[in-house]
Amino acid sequence: MTFSEDFKFNFLNADEQERYQKHLTLAEIGNEGQLKLKNSSVLCIGAGGLGSSVLIYLAAAGIGKIGIVDNDHVEKSNLQRQIVHETNEIGNLKIDSAKKRIKGLNPNIKVFSFDTRITAKNVLDVIQEFDIICDCSDNFGTRYLINDACLILNKPLVFGSVQGFEGQVSVFNLNKNSPNLRDLLPESPSKNAIPSCAEYGVVGVSTGLIGILQVNEIIKIILKKGETLNGQILIFDLLNINMKKLHLKSDPINKQIKNLSEFKDFYDDDNECSEKNIKIERINAIEFYNLYKAKPNKILLIDVRENDEFTNSAIEGSISIPLSNLQKETDLEFIQKESLLKEVFTVCKSGKRSEIASKILSKFQIKSRSIEDGIEKVKKLL
Repeated sequence: MTFSEDFKFNFLNADEQERYQKHLTLAEIGNEGQLKLKNSSVLCIGAGGLGSSVLIYLAAAGIGKIGIVDNDHVEKSNLQRQIVHETNEIGNLKIDSAKKRIKGLNPNIKVFSFDTRITAKNVLDVIQEFDIICDCSDNFGTRYLINDACLILNKPLVFGSVQGFEGQVSVFNLNKNSPNLRDLLPESPSKNAIPSCAEYGVVGVSTGLIGILQVNEIIKIILKKGETLNGQILIFDLLNINMKKLHLKSDPINKQIKNLSEFKDFYDDDNECSEKNIKIERINAIEFYNLYKAKPNKILLIDVRENDEFTNSAIEGSISIPLSNLQKETDLEFIQKESLLKEVFTVCKSGKRSEIASKILSKFQIKSRSIEDGIEKVKKLL
């Protein structure tokens, strides 16, 4: 991916003049500063809780080119904090949902989306075209990988993390003397020290606040105004309304990274929160129809749409277990028991949620096949 040579702009169009009026009246921004924002590019890695507020405020601020990296789909449980997504986007790719939302907010921006998980094989190619990298990821392996890639390519990195009511934000690698993630955490925490997805909780507003602070740092870096969190980490405790700022010391040893393969152990995080890399079996509507007609009593069809969708339209004999409930112990026990005697299939509107459902079931050693065409194509055959 390369950006076109006509990326640099020297004027604001009429829509931008009106849209950014409150920026233009600020002495710290003005027309010159707004053009700097327009001519800048920022890559947001993660379109979840942090990424939601980051993307919305990057777009609103008028960052000219915004990149989004994520490979997950929108789930109902995301919506408590991932405000860039809406209910009607459940089951869709987060990058598509986020792109639609921020383009609707500001049609002047250009958005590049990457349906992938950041790995040692692709990270350098993905981030190299962007001016500033914003880490909105949710696991330590990815955070170290992003940090090290930014060191190799000399990219400023705006870091954010949240857990519960607490959040942290910092700026790494802004200049040659800047600290980086390895100065904050020289060794990756062990997996036993990290809460699992089931145990991990976060209050929605903490992701919003930290994401906004990340954008604030990005804007200051672009404008070269004010004091940034370079060499410092800001820690918020929203439950007790406490805030503290710690200073980080840069160790030259932590900058000596020339090849990502040197630190493979840092990046090989299984990331148990993600089902993207789990391989599943799929079946099309015609193939399922033939099996359904031949042996209906040997099929367990799980409809993972929401309850109201199931009530309005369902396949005879199917059972309703919404995707958001699929990991509940009672539902899993039921599926495990029934799957001993039947073949398990998952179905939804378009095949996206059913694919996620089959990946979840696979983690619990339940073999299933996702109907890739969705429920409507099956119903037309019945």
